[in-house]
Amino acid sequence: MTASDNDFDDGSDGPVTEAELHAWMDGELPPGRRAAVERHLAGHPEDAARLGSYRRAADLIADAYAPLATMPAPEAPRRPKWSWRPAAAAAAALLLFVAGGATGWAVRGGGPAAVVDSNTQVAREAAAAHSVFATEVRHPVEVAADQETHLVTWLSRRLGEKLTAPQLAPLGFELMGGRLLSVEQGPAAQLMYQDRNGRRLTVYLRRCPVSSDTAFRIAEVGRVTALYWHERGVTWAIAGDVDRGLLQDAAHRVYAAFNS
Repeated sequence: MTASDNDFDDGSDGPVTEAELHAWMDGELPPGRRAAVERHLAGHPEDAARLGSYRRAADLIADAYAPLATMPAPEAPRRPKWSWRPAAAAAAALLLFVAGGATGWAVRGGGPAAVVDSNTQVAREAAAAHSVFATEVRHPVEVAADQETHLVTWLSRRLGEKLTAPQLAPLGFELMGGRLLSVEQGPAAQLMYQDRNGRRLTVYLRRCPVSSDTAFRIAEVGRVTALYWHERGVTWAIAGDVDRGLLQDAAHRVYAAFNS
């Protein structure tokens, strides 16, 4: 979204607005306000971290859909085998949820189903969501772990799947809480865990078309690795900036929790 000049304070010492923060990130801020915004970010590390997470998510999604930009257009009069419209809508929906309602930034493109299968798409959604919310300081989750019963009941009802919060304490990770997300295909859920060193893992899931591929697979998006699998109409992904061995251990515990 391009902000109008009325959204910006004309005085160099005026309070910095949310519109100015996003305009600064998009390179659209009037020169007279840049220094004020940069001073604000220097004194408000939580805002700097938040804008950084938005930018990283935008980069991740752009990289995920980059192959579309190099695909040749179909020759007439052949009927195209895919359309960019559903893919663009999916990318837009993903941007909406990873930004938590923020505006002022955008990502080009989308990816057709022919390029990315549904299970792999879930893994990339999981990595993008992890990149955004795992960096949050004040609001990493929507419902905290002290309301675990409410959280699990709420997410189960919205996804139409009986859920539980897997115990990852033996791996050193405690539940922080979770949130409801939304993509074009419907609702998705994210549970977040943290260890004593501040490392975070997220469990992401949503319903997907029936898939015969139930094997554990790995996807890497930037610095985030996602281990994912499909089980009874649901695709699961464990995401984090950690080694694969830890992800595999966490995935086996999550799988066992939902198949016990």
